Amino acid sequence: MASIAIMGAGLGGMQAGYDAKKILGAGHRVVLINPSPHFQFTPSNPWVAVGWRKPDSVTVDIGPAVSAKGVEFIAAGVTHIDPKANRLTLSNDEQVDFDYLIITTGPKLAFDEIPGFGPEGYTQSVCTNPHAQSAFAAYEQFLENPGPIVVGAVQGASCFGPAYEFAFILDADLRKRKLRHKVPMTYVTSEPYIGHMGLGGVGDSKGLLESEFRQRDIRWITNAKVDEVTQEHVKVTEHNLKGEPDKTHEIKSRFTMLLPAFKGVDAVAAVPELCNPRGFVLIDDYQRNPTYPHIYSAGVCVAIAPPEPTPIPTGVPKTGYMIESMVTAAIENIKADIEGKAPHAQATWNAVCLADMGDTGAAFVALPQIPPRNTTWAKKGKWVHLAKVAFEKYFLHKMRSGNTEPVYEKYVLKALGIERLKEK
Repeated sequence: MASIAIMGAGLGGMQAGYDAKKILGAGHRVVLINPSPHFQFTPSNPWVAVGWRKPDSVTVDIGPAVSAKGVEFIAAGVTHIDPKANRLTLSNDEQVDFDYLIITTGPKLAFDEIPGFGPEGYTQSVCTNPHAQSAFAAYEQFLENPGPIVVGAVQGASCFGPAYEFAFILDADLRKRKLRHKVPMTYVTSEPYIGHMGLGGVGDSKGLLESEFRQRDIRWITNAKVDEVTQEHVKVTEHNLKGEPDKTHEIKSRFTMLLPAFKGVDAVAAVPELCNPRGFVLIDDYQRNPTYPHIYSAGVCVAIAPPEPTPIPTGVPKTGYMIESMVTAAIENIKADIEGKAPHAQATWNAVCLADMGDTGAAFVALPQIPPRNTTWAKKGKWVHLAKVAFEKYFLHKMRSGNTEPVYEKYVLKALGIERLKEK
């Protein structure tokens, strides 16, 4: 019998637990470890932050859900990884031994890299459910005395979709409240152009998103480095295409939501030869770490090089479809190793994004995610908003019920009328 430990119970970790039991069989131990007892459906956080969702409506109690499928659950953080002794030390002083470790922790949020940045400073976040709850509380106060808003993503950020979504959702919500005329809005981003998204653009994402910003009176600053955030201002240096400082801006803001750069979580980043300098896990084509081949990783916490240099550093997003594919490959390769076979499964690093705009939406498909691509596709319509609402409902059901179907491949791409491509 093999023991498989999984660090992190987000989209990747929950699927890894369910898939491991289904693919490896009941004879193997699967232990899921997560600091919080709740799974959070992160794509719903922009809705939570404006009060369109209740926080507990987009979470799942992990323990009862996974135990029904034979997965053990421990609600604790991992404080130390010993990759040679194959042992985890937890925040509750418990130790967990493993034959295989799957790291799906997601990121550490690097709020400490900018003065005044983060929920402990003067900016809001939609990265976690608790952050979105705090953002809604701040938004309710803002509505009593509305004024300028700044939304965006700082230098080193890799997850740009939620920033665009939140800007559009705020715009839609303020229009419904008949307050939009009182709220100048500025989008600040490290991207070299609107619609880059850390991917070099997807189809005509630049034209599509710039047009939406113009229609909604949202100004923007690209190639932006956020220098400091105060209670009333966001201080930004705009750079030219050579990466040289060009202009400085001191933007008034009464409500600021900026997405941070990511780093690896402390326990993972501390393991010698496991990670790159930012703490992201190094993996080979089979989701294994080259130094410790019994350690696998999937999702936001893996290291992926940007597709191109940008004047201000940007990272590469890891979307749901990519994460789903990575997890499946990892479990298949663990199965092969248990059976004494060579690894064979490789993830299809494709991107599928349903971006809500409050009253409409945009769908982006990049197959593969990193250019050059076989397929690039971007469409806008109210159907995208409705599709994302339906997807939220289905995915939460999937997490609660232990459904292991590949959601993005089986449902989303089929709904968009695009066949999955096998190339990485």
